[in-house]
Amino acid sequence: MATDEIAAPERPREHRENRKKNLERHVLPNQARCVAKYVRVPPRKARLVMDAVRGQYAVDALALLRVIPNRAAGFITKAVVSAVANAANNHGLNPDNLKLVETRVDEGPRLKRLRARAQGRAYRILKRTSHITIIVQEVAPKPRKPRKGAVRTRAQAAREARLPKVGPDITTEQAPSPIIPTPAIETAAPVQQPEARAEEPEGAETTTNGNGESAEQNPTESE
Repeated sequence: MATDEIAAPERPREHRENRKKNLERHVLPNQARCVAKYVRVPPRKARLVMDAVRGQYAVDALALLRVIPNRAAGFITKAVVSAVANAANNHGLNPDNLKLVETRVDEGPRLKRLRARAQGRAYRILKRTSHITIIVQEVAPKPRKPRKGAVRTRAQAAREARLPKVGPDITTEQAPSPIIPTPAIETAAPVQQPEARAEEPEGAETTTNGNGESAEQNPTESE
């Protein structure tokens, strides 16, 4: 009895060529790429950090990653620095105008480990790894924020409109403040101390006249 062997359909040659092309993504002339493979951090935890810097300028992304306490932030920082270095050294792009146009975290191989449990059992431990891909592109320079005093805000315009005008073009804020004279402080006159009376000689008699003034009489003169 002859058995009919079922042969697998052979894929066309074009498919194999396209597969080779898609193995490595070709970047544009104004782009640069960096891939960090087999990073010992779970993809879920790395994506939480990647979502915070996706679509930002490389300078702003590095400043934000510097203050993120997650362990994955250190690996992503190294990947961003490498992508910026590739753009500057290999493609001659301006590092200040680079923007993260594509950031991706793929899952890598899992490391299987065992943990001993009771009664001869063992629990499996999966140590996940990640592949971090970052593509930067040179774009227009980052717009700078205007100075604080250069642009008048709507609140300032409304506040100035409510203020009454003092002159033709002078508001109360710009008008000079009136000079208020300071009141003179009255100082009390110094209290005069009574003069010390001279010592009366012994034997002198004191008499009062009609005006109530005292008069001293010397007994020698009265005699």
